[in-house]
Amino acid sequence: MSMEMADAIRQLTVEKGYTEEQVLTIIENMLKAAYKRTFGTNANAVVKFNEDNTDVEIYARKVIVDGVYDPVTEIELEEALELSSECEVGDEIDILIDPKNDFQRSAVQTGKQNAHQSLSEIQKDSLLAEYKDKVGEIIIGYYQRERNGGIYVDLGKVEGYLPVKFQSPREVYRKGDRIKALIVDMKKTGTGLQLILSRTDPELVRMIVELEVPEIYDRTVEIFKIVREPGYRIKIAVYSNKEDIDPVGACVGLKGVRIQNVIRELEGEKIDIMKYDSDPRVFIKNALSPAEVDEVFILDEEKKQALAIVNDSQFSLAIGKQGLNVRLANRLVDWNIDVKTADQCEELESLIAETRRAAEELFSDVEYNEIATVSELPDIDKNIADILKENKIDGIEAFVKAYDNAELADIDGVTKEDLEKVMTLIEENVEFVDEEELPEESVDNSIEEEVEEYECPECGATITLDMTSCPSCGIGLSFEYEDE
Repeated sequence: MSMEMADAIRQLTVEKGYTEEQVLTIIENMLKAAYKRTFGTNANAVVKFNEDNTDVEIYARKVIVDGVYDPVTEIELEEALELSSECEVGDEIDILIDPKNDFQRSAVQTGKQNAHQSLSEIQKDSLLAEYKDKVGEIIIGYYQRERNGGIYVDLGKVEGYLPVKFQSPREVYRKGDRIKALIVDMKKTGTGLQLILSRTDPELVRMIVELEVPEIYDRTVEIFKIVREPGYRIKIAVYSNKEDIDPVGACVGLKGVRIQNVIRELEGEKIDIMKYDSDPRVFIKNALSPAEVDEVFILDEEKKQALAIVNDSQFSLAIGKQGLNVRLANRLVDWNIDVKTADQCEELESLIAETRRAAEELFSDVEYNEIATVSELPDIDKNIADILKENKIDGIEAFVKAYDNAELADIDGVTKEDLEKVMTLIEENVEFVDEEELPEESVDNSIEEEVEEYECPECGATITLDMTSCPSCGIGLSFEYEDE
């Protein structure tokens, strides 16, 4: 058995990558599992390896007793003395077990299953340790099969899984297709380790760009932020750490070669590269590319609200299909951007001015009857207004008073119908506010009682019954009434 075991240990350690300690633990657990299957417990099972770990034996450790109650864990003194002459009651003795003869067939099968399970768990743990630091890295595999929309990818040692939610809408795969994806998670499965992959993560774009643009890889040019609508559009803001290097030009490459390689890797997804700027106005203008923005106004810096003015021909381009372009720009600059044309802004300003004027009129403290003269009345006949003004009856109040007193009949050039029209215009456009009369003080018609006055006995000053001290000398006062 020693040669067979030595070969097995060597095969597992060299070919499968297990450590010798792991293999010895698996053998020990396998023997104990078979022992338990045969005897019902492995609490007293002892596994011993020889010095060079090329052979192994399993023993049953039993207590020497005088009268056996449990034959699995106990042995009679007489039987133990046959094995060792120095035995005494209460001692423990290890009895060698022969797996071929003492173990049941089912017990051997159980031990093998336990060994396979242990090997599988060790393999999973080994793979987990190997790949745990690879989350966030790109891996390349090949399309294996599809199930319920999810794609299983052959990655060699492990299996990859690309869920539907992490697939780009514009990408279609066939068996054997090469797939480059980002590792976003991992989990143990019944057959081993499974890596969860993504083709929609913005980090995938970052790493692909780094591979294509050496300036980004060596940090001469850095990516400020990437936003993405998977399958449709990507916006990347970049800046340079050296003034003599154009960050956008470095990413695009000569004749667009670099960015075209990235687009090809993403199956034709559109990419906008723009320069990052610390000034939000400039950054917003850049973020709305490919549209050309005329001007950007900051509406509320605290709430991060801005207005971008564009030409009519650039409006649909700035908004994008179903608002995609401006939505990505909002996420890139982290501002709420409202895009309008110059004409829309003028209409908005007119509406705001009209609303403000209406509000001022509504809440104004000025009296309604602001029209002071007949000539200010709307739709007034200018000739009649001039005649009234010549006769010094231009004021509204003067006209109404003269009209009520029938003092206007003698004015030449004005008929009774003309006067009635003027009065109608006054009634329609002028509101007369009567001055509020002060409320009359209530008159007390009751007869006031006479207040009796007396002289102070000390200084002679006038005092009354309601006084407790003299107002002149300060002497205390008290009044006594005598019955008549």
